[in-house]
Amino acid sequence: MEFIMQPWPWYVSGPLIALLMFLLLWFGERFGVSSTLKTMCTMAGAGKRFQFFEGSWKKQAWNLVFVLGAVIGGYLAVRFLGGGQEVAISQATQNDLKSLGIIFDKSLAPSEIFNFNFLTTTPGFIMLIVGGFAIGFGTRWADGCTSGHAISGLSNLQLSSLIAVIGFFIGGLISTYLLLPLILG
Repeated sequence: MEFIMQPWPWYVSGPLIALLMFLLLWFGERFGVSSTLKTMCTMAGAGKRFQFFEGSWKKQAWNLVFVLGAVIGGYLAVRFLGGGQEVAISQATQNDLKSLGIIFDKSLAPSEIFNFNFLTTTPGFIMLIVGGFAIGFGTRWADGCTSGHAISGLSNLQLSSLIAVIGFFIGGLISTYLLLPLILG
């Protein structure tokens, strides 16, 4: 049980990801969570109104099982394997958060900004609603999410995925060093 509860080193998790990617390539599938959202919209009948959602959702049912497994795995990890433990981040990061007015409470998502009261503020609306819309728009525009491009697309040597991943990193740096201080400042 102790082995499962420890962070897995790169030489265990890396080859497991590579094995997963090999199997997906072998069976002609793509990895990515945003594909599951498209599958759910197709199941709900969105293909009747929008051509983008036309097709057979049954061919992508494995993606639904993957996401369901991720949700169940997350629940089991928190419930039975001691998940939800304190997050350890560097003192420099804690100082940077403090300079933005965010007190590190040792949780993965700081309760100071991830709550309904924060959502009713202008910075909260910008970060959670406008930011969520921007992520959704970017995912559709890039034809995939960060996990799909960074894991699946790069392993397939797709130039579009390389461009998307570079864009994700640039966007993250701009958000961290320019937008976040501007919004919270």
